[in-house]
Amino acid sequence: MLRAALAAAVIYATSHRRPYVVVGEPQPVQTGHPILCVHTRLTDEVEEWKIQRSLRMVRELGADTIVEFIPWAYREPAEGVYSWAHTDMVVEHAEAQGLTVIARLGLVPQWAQPDDLENGASLNYLVSDHYDEFATFVEAFTARYRGRIDHIIIWNEPNLAFEWGYQPVDPQQYIDVLAHAVPAARRGNPEVVVLAGALAPTLEPPGSPAGLNDVLYLTDLYEAGFADYYDVLAVHTYGFRFPPEEPPAPDVLNFRRVELLREIMVRYGDADKPVIITESGWNDHPRWTKAVRPGQRITYTINGLEYAEENWPWVENLCIWAFRYPAPTYSWPDYFTLVTPEFTPKPI
Repeated sequence: MLRAALAAAVIYATSHRRPYVVVGEPQPVQTGHPILCVHTRLTDEVEEWKIQRSLRMVRELGADTIVEFIPWAYREPAEGVYSWAHTDMVVEHAEAQGLTVIARLGLVPQWAQPDDLENGASLNYLVSDHYDEFATFVEAFTARYRGRIDHIIIWNEPNLAFEWGYQPVDPQQYIDVLAHAVPAARRGNPEVVVLAGALAPTLEPPGSPAGLNDVLYLTDLYEAGFADYYDVLAVHTYGFRFPPEEPPAPDVLNFRRVELLREIMVRYGDADKPVIITESGWNDHPRWTKAVRPGQRITYTINGLEYAEENWPWVENLCIWAFRYPAPTYSWPDYFTLVTPEFTPKPI
């Protein structure tokens, strides 16, 4: 009986042993589309072999750049106490696959949140009392990864109430965050490239509790001195139900809406600054009202990439949302991905 139990334990242990991971020498990325980039979403991926496999598949896809979310809440769980192991792992494997990493920084740790999160505030609520602490984190991050991660995005979609802690969105407040974080980033790494904006495409009017139209928000940012606080404009541009060639219009959300934001940059004298589209794509959920059919998603994605290459010389990268989630959401977000949680490539 004991022998049988021991044998069963050995079989279980060997069958559930974690794969041995060897990082290996850096590999070159072979690509026919140098602007291609993907949002990797490795933030909640625990197992190293899955991180390695994800990034290897990114290289095999032909993307040489990734956007990865680095939550402040995860990396500084207590003030002044940093936890870099997961980010170190991601960077090490990204380098081995020949990938450039763009780090998106945000998400407020518990110790930097108000004692009482009022008015439905969320973990995205950064109060002005903690702008300095966020800046300190940004400086620590850029210093640690200098020469390894040289592109950072300061916050995500600040024109949406959800991403602004369920508080009224305020372009001036975002400028204040940048005024603290950007000098700190440059203290940590004088060569850092700061991406800012990362606005959500939305038609919300002024005063809406949900957010503010991205075109209006960017205009307000420039009026508040935005040009002094960024090197590259981060843009989110989704196709929704439209083909990529559909012309832009102020009252339409489509792939070419980025051109309206570019016009604002030019109008305010920032024509020499590039754009990186840090989120883009189409969704093929069978019941989501903003989705397309699977065949359309394939065609639109490929045609959109080619359209950007041919018509947008000011775009450095077009990053598809999202490469893979660690676990399914069992809802429409799953239909943005290129690869399933089980690493099965989708027909795109």
